[in-house]
Amino acid sequence: MTKSPNSKRTSNRCFPDSPRLRIGTNFSAIHYGPPGHCSDVDLSFKWRLSNAGQMSGLQLSKEAKNATYLQVFHTHFACSRHDTSSVYRRPIENPRPCRERHARAGGKKLGGAKMVKPSVEPSVLQPRKRSSDVLEFEAKLHSMIIGQDESVTELVNIYQAVLAGMAAPGRPIANLLLLGPTGSGKTRLVEAAAEILFSTPEAVTKVDCGEFQHTHEIAKLIGAPPGYVGHRETPAILNQEVLDRFHTDKLKVSFLLFDEIEKASDALWQLLLGILDKGVLTLGDNRKVNLSRTIIFMTSNLGASEMTRLMTGGIGFAPAPRNSQSAQLERKIHRVAVDAARRRFSPEFMNRIDKALVFGALRKPQLQKILEIELVSIQTRIFTTQADRPFALIYTNKAKELLLAEGTDLKNGARHLKRAIERYLVLPLSSLLATGQIFPGDTITVDVEVASKELKFSRANLAFRSV
Repeated sequence: MTKSPNSKRTSNRCFPDSPRLRIGTNFSAIHYGPPGHCSDVDLSFKWRLSNAGQMSGLQLSKEAKNATYLQVFHTHFACSRHDTSSVYRRPIENPRPCRERHARAGGKKLGGAKMVKPSVEPSVLQPRKRSSDVLEFEAKLHSMIIGQDESVTELVNIYQAVLAGMAAPGRPIANLLLLGPTGSGKTRLVEAAAEILFSTPEAVTKVDCGEFQHTHEIAKLIGAPPGYVGHRETPAILNQEVLDRFHTDKLKVSFLLFDEIEKASDALWQLLLGILDKGVLTLGDNRKVNLSRTIIFMTSNLGASEMTRLMTGGIGFAPAPRNSQSAQLERKIHRVAVDAARRRFSPEFMNRIDKALVFGALRKPQLQKILEIELVSIQTRIFTTQADRPFALIYTNKAKELLLAEGTDLKNGARHLKRAIERYLVLPLSSLLATGQIFPGDTITVDVEVASKELKFSRANLAFRSV
């Protein structure tokens, strides 16, 4: 190949073999392959070589206009020998290698070049994907709350919206109504979430609505107005300092819980209308409390008896429903709970609720998982309170079956199981500790006394029976 007129200027640069461009031809994309390079170069713009000698607004010289061939080099990859700051052009005497290369690749020929239609495929996003912080929060919450997956998922979604900064402005982050029978985990869900995020369940600002059954008791919540006894003397339960006391630089969220909301007077419900809608509370001394960074929870036992009857089928344990029957049963339970709430609360109150989460009654398999969690909690309590004489507990299967049998009551849920653990396990252990029968480093095996059907505690050759 003979040297081109521009060979001196471009001798230190690496150029690809150029195809032949014809006058008046449009190209949407032309692929080139530099010598010794495997990758093609994609022209990201359209070139037009007009009869007037213009190429996409570039005025060509008379010599270049009369030239037969034109080379354009535009690359997306970095190469020290390629200068992409300008467009280079030079006559090419033999374009055959370029045409043959594209012919072997099976491309369509047009002036020796392969015409490629740009393909832009939309990327499918995944709105159900969760961040690492949310996944960790979800895993811990599922391990602490048993049998209420729908409620856990809803709270996890709210937490992800908070981390993304997409919570609605000018109102609370979420207004959730938790419905279900007693002992199903409504309050525990809120406390567990606070324990995971703030390392303590005390981060929940709890309002026991049983203390606000009369209208005048609302003054304890927001403070006495001017002219009344106690004005500026007794601080309001709900104030900005109390709500924001557990805020961190990473997470500025408050948990506000109205427990057993159906027991409160109508005055508290009227007060909640403004809080749930605008996220602002006016105290008795006219100070404003901003609840725009607050998740408001309201628990209620409305419809609990009907829900329990549907779960048990009347008396005792109901047989395990099939998949289709289980879905139908869940819809019935949800409808019963929501209908009971609508009969009790006003339409404007229900219209301010973002989501009504229905907690089902806990069945025996779920109570068995809760039993394992409670036994771990008992061991943690021993290590915390008995730091000078720690000891370990080992439970046999018969011991666990006894605790589960004594602690199963679908009407009272997990609370009845906790009472059974305190009665049959914790109280006997307290007696053994008080009488000095357990020493530091001991391993106590908990079994069942066959004759009396009570728990038996043994250490080495010594045995103690619960009474």
